[in-house]
Amino acid sequence: MMRLRQSPVFPLAPSFAPVSPDSLESADRVPDYLKATAGASPEAAARLAKLVRTVLFGGTLPASLKLAMGAQVAQQCQAHYALAHIQRLAKVVRGSDPRTALATRYATDLTRDVHGVSDEAFNVINTRFNDAQVVELTMVTCFFNYFSRLTIGLGVVPEPWLATSPPQVPSQEISALTMARVALASDAELAMAGALLERAKSGAANSLGIGIANSQRAMVRVPDIYDAWMGGFGAPRAAGSPPAPVIVPRTTMLQVSLAVSQANGCRYCVLHQVQGLRRQGVEIGKLLALEKSDSALSPDEKAAVDFARKLTKAPGTLTEADRAVLQKSFPGPAAFEVLHQTCRFAFMNRFTDGLRLPSEDEAVKTYREVYGGNFPEKGKKN
Repeated sequence: MMRLRQSPVFPLAPSFAPVSPDSLESADRVPDYLKATAGASPEAAARLAKLVRTVLFGGTLPASLKLAMGAQVAQQCQAHYALAHIQRLAKVVRGSDPRTALATRYATDLTRDVHGVSDEAFNVINTRFNDAQVVELTMVTCFFNYFSRLTIGLGVVPEPWLATSPPQVPSQEISALTMARVALASDAELAMAGALLERAKSGAANSLGIGIANSQRAMVRVPDIYDAWMGGFGAPRAAGSPPAPVIVPRTTMLQVSLAVSQANGCRYCVLHQVQGLRRQGVEIGKLLALEKSDSALSPDEKAAVDFARKLTKAPGTLTEADRAVLQKSFPGPAAFEVLHQTCRFAFMNRFTDGLRLPSEDEAVKTYREVYGGNFPEKGKKN
């Protein structure tokens, strides 16, 4: 049987070897999603390998439960490649958890809609998982929404060796702390929180002008997954290190994340993106115009936003033609930057509004300056 063709927009790197402790495969068997990522950024591919391993085999919940959640998310997103890898791992991961059905229901509802988990359903979750575990359940669901869309966007197809070669599954140690009905702060969590506080005291802030974001305050409850997510894709550079080269303008990236957040109706992230755009110097008039239509966007911004909306709303319908249109405005690694930003906010929207995190005062103030008193309970869906 002829194998499907890999997307030429995201070509596979001819050689890439992730750091061996972070790989779930042998050195001579690298998944194509890592090779396609490495084609744009070898550094991003290495971080992605670590993120996948940490989400599945870190934290405090059993990998078997997480893989069951991932299978549900991949099926909903019509992410056939992601599902093939998840099912292959599930065949060799041992263990069962009586809470698995409850966890997969949670993942299903949150994938369907960032506000899809009802109060009643969330209260049931709270009877079976402590607070830190609820945060982990949410991060796992968010990760698989990210990963499913990333593999769809990359245009990767299942490798021939999936059916014949078993993965390298690491052992997983479940901490006794997780047995408590209340979440006990771990040493790693306390250390991570201390590092965030020290950074805030030093005057360092993120690009939105917010010290410690409320999303960080929640994610730190699962420090290893938080570190793999934020440290891998959003950690500040060390003092004196050169800035990363600008591939896609920051304003374009914020327009992408704003479009995704609006499509998902995420109140928290809409406020953050408006805050970011204003700090980048985008005029209030343009932001007001974008409430009505995309006419104020540049052609390149429009191409990025159109791609992001389709991958957000109907990931399984993305085509090679959609990738080709994106590539015309964003050739080479730039297309990956747009794709990755889209997928990141599939994660962030579900995390922040899914857990009903309160918005920071700075973001609320900026939103009101732009739109008057129209502070949304939910972000507007396009």
